[in-house]
Amino acid sequence: MADDGGAVSGGAAAAELGAGAGLSARLHVARGAFRLALDLDVAPGEVVALLGPNGAGKSTVLGALAGLLPADGSAVVLDGRPLEGGSTAGGAKADGRAAQGPAARRPAAQGPARSVPARDRDVGTVFQDYRLFPHLTALENVAFGLRARGVPATRARARARDELARVGLADQAGRRPGELSGGQSQRVAVARALAADPRLLLLDEPLAALDAGARADLRAALAELLRGVAVPTVLVTHDPVDAVALAHRVVVLERGAAVQHGSPTAVLLDPHTPYVASLTGATVWSPAAVHEGPGTLTAELPGGVVLTSTRPRAATGPPRVAFPAEALVLSAPGRGGAGRVAAPGDLPAGGAAPAALAARVVRTEQRLSRLAVLVATDRGGHLATAEVPLGDADPAVLHAGAPVTVTVDPGLVTIR
Repeated sequence: MADDGGAVSGGAAAAELGAGAGLSARLHVARGAFRLALDLDVAPGEVVALLGPNGAGKSTVLGALAGLLPADGSAVVLDGRPLEGGSTAGGAKADGRAAQGPAARRPAAQGPARSVPARDRDVGTVFQDYRLFPHLTALENVAFGLRARGVPATRARARARDELARVGLADQAGRRPGELSGGQSQRVAVARALAADPRLLLLDEPLAALDAGARADLRAALAELLRGVAVPTVLVTHDPVDAVALAHRVVVLERGAAVQHGSPTAVLLDPHTPYVASLTGATVWSPAAVHEGPGTLTAELPGGVVLTSTRPRAATGPPRVAFPAEALVLSAPGRGGAGRVAAPGDLPAGGAAPAALAARVVRTEQRLSRLAVLVATDRGGHLATAEVPLGDADPAVLHAGAPVTVTVDPGLVTIR
């Protein structure tokens, strides 16, 4: 799924993607100094979440797929029909629907590469700000796209009623957006997108504008709804909870490239980058060397810090050391015999003793019932985050600049 570093451009790329069901995209987008390069394949009925920090390129991906951004050099094929990088000679019929039989599999590079206009892509988009018409009722908003495509009013309104019932808003059909809650407005936007029978569904931060309570309720409702959607769905979010609840797969974007992908659980439990680790409060360090011993792994980091792990060595991904916040125990120096940095000669024969690292508190942050404590090791300045129950957080020990001993549980450390 990650970009291969070089893609075939124009109609040839679209032809190489083939004519299978679902979405196949090889995106190359330039916006000023920003560059996006991403390969993305989504099967019918599959939900893929794009997760990443601000500016990573998530919304750029949606814009390119929807035809709202120029994507010269890209190739996008949806259900065998080239949307980007195809040719004017084959692959789609005059009515904008995909050609059937041999025509659908005809090589796309028969004419100049082209981009199908957004209105002709059969893509349903749910925007973060909903974009409902304030002067229309919920029913009229849902029916609007159908009417714009020439569907008779009676049929359009009947379909709109069905879609509103599908999202649990049958009794709100006559209300205007100003009379609806944020969650209800979002459901209307989803109903409008689905009413047009899209071949691809795009969701741009669908829960970001809601308060915590409404977000949880709509997340559950949206998860159930998406289970009944038979088309490929691409979801943009910055919230890992959304990704876990809604998506089959996650693609993590950073600086316009995919840095990790897999099931939501696999990605969050095995972070490859500091950003992915930050989503769950985990820590990722880059080791200078890794040594394997009987039943243990040892990672040496710049500055002389050494960690051990009793877990099997991870088979894929860049060299790294990763551990969750719960792997760390903080104490004042000298308590329990700790207070020194482990070195290779300090490790017992079994290599399974917890490492005790001298460090200082950088800052603290309250997170509901726990205190997140960012520490920096004295050797190497390596940053790690621990979480302490508020009832155990001693202000005399845990304040900025305070020395602490960090004990790391080797059973929770993953080493590549």
